[in-house]
Amino acid sequence: MNLIKLVEDSFANEAVKSYPEFKAGDTITVTFKIKEGDKERLQKFRGVVIQIKGATEATRTFTIRKISSGVGVEKIVPFQSPSIDSIEVNKHGKVRRARIFYLRELSGKKARIKERKYVAKEEE
Repeated sequence: MNLIKLVEDSFANEAVKSYPEFKAGDTITVTFKIKEGDKERLQKFRGVVIQIKGATEATRTFTIRKISSGVGVEKIVPFQSPSIDSIEVNKHGKVRRARIFYLRELSGKKARIKERKYVAKEEE
């Protein structure tokens, strides 16, 4: 166990990227850097986070799901992936579970996630 932890810590000491906080149910846009030959372009993938997995920063991943042309598409992305350019949180969803795999069976209006409401507290 100590050898595994030692290797994970050595990878964690490299440049750690900081992203906005998000959790399951949030709609995010991940911008990926894609290399094609000697060219590089940016591609955006917008979807709902259905799970966040992993204990340490070096091993954490998240799964994003979206519907494209009537077909469900999921991407599993490591937090420390060098191909991630940026992550933007579009909506904060209101869900009661950490892993919302039940979205896979739902379609149409049933697959909607309600938005979390934040109430601004008044200063006295």
